[in-house]
Amino acid sequence: MAHPAAAFIVLEPRRGSTSSMATPKLTPPQISEVSNLVVSYILEQRNKYAARAVPLSAQQRAAVAAFFSTELIGNTRLLVLESERVANPQFYPMLRAIGFQNLPDQSATAAITFFDVIVSHETFSPSLLFHELVHVEQYGQLGVPRFAELYVRGFLNGGSYEAIPLEVNAYTLEDRFRRDRNRGFSVRQEVAKWAAEGKL
Repeated sequence: MAHPAAAFIVLEPRRGSTSSMATPKLTPPQISEVSNLVVSYILEQRNKYAARAVPLSAQQRAAVAAFFSTELIGNTRLLVLESERVANPQFYPMLRAIGFQNLPDQSATAAITFFDVIVSHETFSPSLLFHELVHVEQYGQLGVPRFAELYVRGFLNGGSYEAIPLEVNAYTLEDRFRRDRNRGFSVRQEVAKWAAEGKL
């Protein structure tokens, strides 16, 4: 999903892209405010795209069936945009005002997960789909408010997209998937383990 971390939403940058950006130190009330804005943005975008999104195809289901629950696969919806791009959040000016620089252009991202709706700007590869489904599992276990808070805090603490624990979790599991797609494992259990150990 370019370097979305500063936007505090789940975006997947194309691998190999790297940029550093300023990470102001926010007060607890500011963190809460930004987290609430992120929650609203996630839900607004989910509602905007949900009606056009479709279930996973039989081929897509088969590719991830050994890793995700039948329920999650059945409830997730996908949308590949062709003549439009996901718009930047309306709270960008507020983030700039408190010191964030070089906010990413959402339209340059590969895919964005809004709870159970995954919106992509390109055809889903098996790895991209897997990564986004890890985020769907994270949302399911954490809930949108907690997910948003952890994403915001993860970026502020780590200072980069790559350091956000939710993304580290997703990329770690994606790497296992890439290495051997025939050796299934439970993403639900892996996410729950990371959460229990305080690693998210």
